[in-house]
Amino acid sequence: MKPVHVGNCHNDLPVLLLYNLDPSWSQEDIQECCAATQGLIEALVEVGHPVQAVCLQSAELETALKDFNPEEHLVFNWCEALPGVPHSEHRVAQTLERMGFIFTGAGSRTLAVCQDKRRIKRLLQRRQIPTPVWQVYTTARNIDWACFPAIVKPAFEHCSYGITRESVVGTMAELGQRIQYVLDELRQPALVEAFLDSREFHVGVIGNGNLRMLPPAEIDYSSFPDIHDHLCTYESNVDKTSLAYQLTLPKLPVDLTDSELSRLEAMVIAAYRATHCRDYARMDIRLQDGVFYLLDVNPNPDISSRNSLVMGAELSGLTYGELGSLLINLAAQRHPVFSLDKYTKMTQPER
Repeated sequence: MKPVHVGNCHNDLPVLLLYNLDPSWSQEDIQECCAATQGLIEALVEVGHPVQAVCLQSAELETALKDFNPEEHLVFNWCEALPGVPHSEHRVAQTLERMGFIFTGAGSRTLAVCQDKRRIKRLLQRRQIPTPVWQVYTTARNIDWACFPAIVKPAFEHCSYGITRESVVGTMAELGQRIQYVLDELRQPALVEAFLDSREFHVGVIGNGNLRMLPPAEIDYSSFPDIHDHLCTYESNVDKTSLAYQLTLPKLPVDLTDSELSRLEAMVIAAYRATHCRDYARMDIRLQDGVFYLLDVNPNPDISSRNSLVMGAELSGLTYGELGSLLINLAAQRHPVFSLDKYTKMTQPER
């Protein structure tokens, strides 16, 4: 796989690093957020970017940014939500768009579509991109499902929120109970999907127009004999003290043939374009009986320092700071001042 090159990136573009910190979080979560943010700031500063952090602790994003001129700054959008407002990642982007800021990552429409697993599934089907069979339920009565094992997911969550080992079900009784749990506890429709107990890959894609697949990472579940543990749960994503986290860390490089890598690249690039992702995204994939199935599309995925996308970038020859700088420069091409040609002319000394 060819290395990713930074090329003619400008390392001096001024950056507003926008991140959210909800005061209702535990002290441990707050400390982890601050540490991850500081790590990204230091990496960007190391490659040359002037960085100013903007910590959003309420839903008043316009107030937090009112003193900044969109023509003088580029926003690194590391904000997952408006604090205290569920399912609001797209609203962050909407506000930035309304205020005239250019920012890294997906636009508000893509974020809204990808937040809703029903819309993603329909889109994948229309584009003939393989995805496990699925159905949405708004009641646990008269369930017409016959494909087991199955997995039950909340329709509007990401980062595996609401996913536990009990999400994998093998009988109609278990299915009905889990659907009812999603309806009652998470207050949203339940998406039921055939559970593919097979190899799982997290695949990063970078670019706009000229797209590149980063080296995939494999999530290895072989340490767990029980099928109920063969999935990324919320615990395995966030609880670093848990066995689920420690024994399912991404592994690179993966054991795939050149033909398999080519097919995988074609799939993830098709999905990236179909969902109008921008700058970067991560695709979650399972390989069963020689067929790659797309589970989920993740625009603006986590890029804290030991994440699968970051590890793939490192394998391609990019440091953490260079990856961040590349995303900044991709976004800068949409900026009225910082687009590469204009900024180059502005910063060249007069002759």
